Amino acid sequence: MKPRPSLANHSAAERATAAEAAHAPQSTRRWFAWGQGVMKRTAYSRRHALFIGTALLITAAVITGVRLSSSSPAPVYFHTLPPGARLPAAAECARLVRASPSSESRPVNTRFNRTVGHQVPSAFFPAGDSPQAKKLAPRISGAFTGTTQEILRWAACKWGIDQDVVFAQAAVESWWRQVQFGDWAADPKLCPPGHGIGADGKPGQCPQSYGILQNRYPFEEAAWPGIGTSTAMNADAAYAIWRSCYDGYEIWLNNQPRSRPYHAGDLWGCVGRWFAGNWYTPVAERYIRSVKKYLGARIWLQSSFAQGG
Repeated sequence: MKPRPSLANHSAAERATAAEAAHAPQSTRRWFAWGQGVMKRTAYSRRHALFIGTALLITAAVITGVRLSSSSPAPVYFHTLPPGARLPAAAECARLVRASPSSESRPVNTRFNRTVGHQVPSAFFPAGDSPQAKKLAPRISGAFTGTTQEILRWAACKWGIDQDVVFAQAAVESWWRQVQFGDWAADPKLCPPGHGIGADGKPGQCPQSYGILQNRYPFEEAAWPGIGTSTAMNADAAYAIWRSCYDGYEIWLNNQPRSRPYHAGDLWGCVGRWFAGNWYTPVAERYIRSVKKYLGARIWLQSSFAQGG
């Protein structure tokens, strides 16, 4: 006869139940034995279910973690780089911009956004600039395609200027439209090829300024036709000029009307110079205020701006 198993390692409730079963009639003991078996199997099933449920939760958490970790990184924000800084290569800027694609807000620009620019000679920068400006000319190419916002970010990265300043200035100049014409004139010598007097809808006049930043043909003849046909070329040339100013190469500004001495490292002074051609004159300061207003409002995120495409 086998010895009875010890109850020492069982709970008080289990020991009491076993004792009660031992003194019960045989038929009753069979019911007790059957009931104990059911209880044990039920407890096992619950522990097993709990284990499986916990495993499933852990697996789901791991899968979710993998999905989160493999999602696209946040877009890189391009800040202003100091005068004389090493500027990123165009290809590196293209890689960073394309890592975080943006949708097209200006379908009217599509053809121009798909058109790349071209190289310019060193004579692109005027003789009045410091000789160091000429080293910037080989960087101008307009060699990028993408959406309008991607092109503006690419130019901001390439020339080391805060991207939101670029967004705001392009809004002031053209509402982000590469098809924009401006600075109409009656002098045929100021008209670029293909845009003679009356050719663009205004009898007796032709536009001097073109594109998303309103680059002015008489001062950027070496960048024609790219500044008119390519959004990337237009922004590339515009912010190459801004960088020349910001790095301190536009020394001729100290020989022009100004309210303070020209010097390197003045972001807003160089923004104003783009429009006025002078350093902190009343016209330049009004333009600076306009760009700052759009910058503060983040106009490119407003519904009214989105409807202007």
